[in-house]
Amino acid sequence: MSMQRKETVIQFGEGGFLRGFVDYFFQKLKEKELFDGSVVVVQPIEKGMIGELNKQNCEYNLFLRGIDKGEVVDEHTHIDVISRCINPYTEYEAYEKLAENPDFRFIVSNTTEAGIEFVSDNKLEDKPAKSFPGKLTQLLYRRFLLGLKGFIILSCELIDHNGEELKKCCMKYADLWNLGEEFKTWMETENDFCSTLVDRIVTGFPREEHEALCKRIGEQDNMMDTAEIFHLWVIQGDHEDELPLVKAGYNVIWTDNVDPYKKRKVRILNGAHTSMVLGAHLYGLETVGECLKDEKVSALLKKCIFEEIIPTIGDTQDNRNFGEAVLERFANPFIRHLLLSIALNSVSKFKARVLPTILEYKEKYGSYPQGLTFSLAALIAFYRTDAANDGEEIVAFMKEASVADILKKEEYWGQDLSPMLDVVQKWYDCIEAEGMEKAYGEVLA
Repeated sequence: MSMQRKETVIQFGEGGFLRGFVDYFFQKLKEKELFDGSVVVVQPIEKGMIGELNKQNCEYNLFLRGIDKGEVVDEHTHIDVISRCINPYTEYEAYEKLAENPDFRFIVSNTTEAGIEFVSDNKLEDKPAKSFPGKLTQLLYRRFLLGLKGFIILSCELIDHNGEELKKCCMKYADLWNLGEEFKTWMETENDFCSTLVDRIVTGFPREEHEALCKRIGEQDNMMDTAEIFHLWVIQGDHEDELPLVKAGYNVIWTDNVDPYKKRKVRILNGAHTSMVLGAHLYGLETVGECLKDEKVSALLKKCIFEEIIPTIGDTQDNRNFGEAVLERFANPFIRHLLLSIALNSVSKFKARVLPTILEYKEKYGSYPQGLTFSLAALIAFYRTDAANDGEEIVAFMKEASVADILKKEEYWGQDLSPMLDVVQKWYDCIEAEGMEKAYGEVLA
């Protein structure tokens, strides 16, 4: 039982992502006898799910499913690495007491993108401070006063430089609450706020299959979790000696710079999604899985990834392997990923994920990439329909404006894209005049 192992990890967050990602790694390290600790989960906001977890003795079942190197994988793991859960809003003393245990070494968090924020009206006396960095600073300060050593802190929130941003917030609380220079020095030197990049689609509670999966494992589980088999965890720092994830065979990279991995993920994975879905929707498809089964759509997707995106960011074996993994992830038969849910706010997504590749490709090769500029024309055609889901002003403007005026709109793209007018207009006219099926044929010719 997990209760008998010493507690070594404090985890802020009890949602599906951490339970389908980080807790899976701790579970597997334990099974491989590379980790002899357990996890204490702290609920970061007032309303959460730890009541449900506690009812199940903090145990649940995780199903990882997908395609790995051409093989369909369906892996079931019973997770029992969590020893207990604490709600600091109702059990503040138990939360504060965590600081007293010298065995605690790791703090992991996923408190959503909005979780890492400095809220100036939080006080040291609050039980607890409202913001996550406020709660963490309370814990760290108590730890410091007890003369104990600090933590390895692994932030998994989906923001750039998450560890550095968390540290900045904690430092601001140290100033706001007048906790002294000695504490700030201890926070700086005795703790490692690691920025990380996490990559795994966690599909969460399997509502439609829940009953069948309970039958399969022979137990009722209301905290069941599901995710794809693919995983990547890039961590800025090197604590493999204490957390031997690479030794255990997982796709974990310790590095001094997360940024290149972030760029690869945004350009290849997110860029492929964004460049594919709008044209595919106009063509009559509904899901990512259907796109991979369609000859034309999948051919254009491969062209964009392997002939346009990867040559621009660096035609390395690593990047090609990542591209191949993306195709397997998109083809995952266990995930029904709707195109229209990916299509939300496509203008800002295109600017961040696809446009940089188009501009760098032009700089490198002297011409615009055909597949990705075609996807911009498809975006414009998509925004003419009632399916577009974006800010009211954006939707209204994109519906009526000419292609030329849309490309000139610097507030959307960060610059004037008029130099691209000829190529985008050509593809837009082709889509409008001949329909999506013929347009795919043209761009692939």
